[in-house]
Amino acid sequence: MIIMSVDLGKARTGLALCDKTEFLASPYKVIFEKSPNKLPEKVAEAAKEAKAELIVVGLPKNMDGSEGESAQNARAFAQKLTELTGLETVMQDERGTTITAHGFLNDTNTRGKKRKNVVDEVAATIILQNYLDKRKNLR
Repeated sequence: MIIMSVDLGKARTGLALCDKTEFLASPYKVIFEKSPNKLPEKVAEAAKEAKAELIVVGLPKNMDGSEGESAQNARAFAQKLTELTGLETVMQDERGTTITAHGFLNDTNTRGKKRKNVVDEVAATIILQNYLDKRKNLR
């Protein structure tokens, strides 16, 4: 199944995809959109282009596991995506993914503007890979 993940951001939203084998997540694209009304439509369009069959949205929980305003916004965004695409949308805990993404970018010496433009895409890839690993372990 082709699965797309979303790392929501205020200005940049990262997307990642896996292939039908669900083995490996890969960066897909970054959507530059600040409007909370336009963003779901752009992500839905990307899902259609990619022929996604399931969407995973990063759930920004607090470190103690509680959910704040950002998590509520992510859940509302996921619901809107389901309405726009007709696809199932699942939530995946994203705690620590941005920090891990920065670590990967440090390892590859990615700096400056390029780093800013890819960190969300890398975070989306980590979210999706975590989901794929969890899904594989449940089988």
